[in-house]
Amino acid sequence: MIQKVRKFCELSLWEKKVFLEAWLTLGIMQAAIATVSFKRLTRSLQQQKKNCARVTPLNGRETDIAGSIGGAITRAAANTPWESACLAQSLTAHRMLQRRSIPGVFYLGVMKDKKSNEKMRAHAWTQCGEAVITGHQGHEAFTVVSVFRWGQ
Repeated sequence: MIQKVRKFCELSLWEKKVFLEAWLTLGIMQAAIATVSFKRLTRSLQQQKKNCARVTPLNGRETDIAGSIGGAITRAAANTPWESACLAQSLTAHRMLQRRSIPGVFYLGVMKDKKSNEKMRAHAWTQCGEAVITGHQGHEAFTVVSVFRWGQ
């Protein structure tokens, strides 16, 4: 615990602010997932045809901010007392990036569970520009079933 506090203290003021914003937003998104319909959660997003999703290129500043936000969300998710799975992380990324007018794409994918042929696994990930900023680990194995976009 002391080591975690020490690491937090070593962050810049901006990194501390973004980490705390990510931590709080993860909690709000996790509560929303448990209590609100998915349609309502995604009403500020534009649903795209999965074959037609385009990624808006970012400038250097936007790429840096998106990467920092993705890193903050990953670190915050590892330090929440609740489960902060991929869906909560993607919704958090959407909210934080949209607040900063940075466009992005949010994907939902499924695949058959290798341990059981009858079960499906789901995954969510967020992409800004060319970079996947949340849910990047293993996302290639999932078949995209829904694509949501925000920004230009």
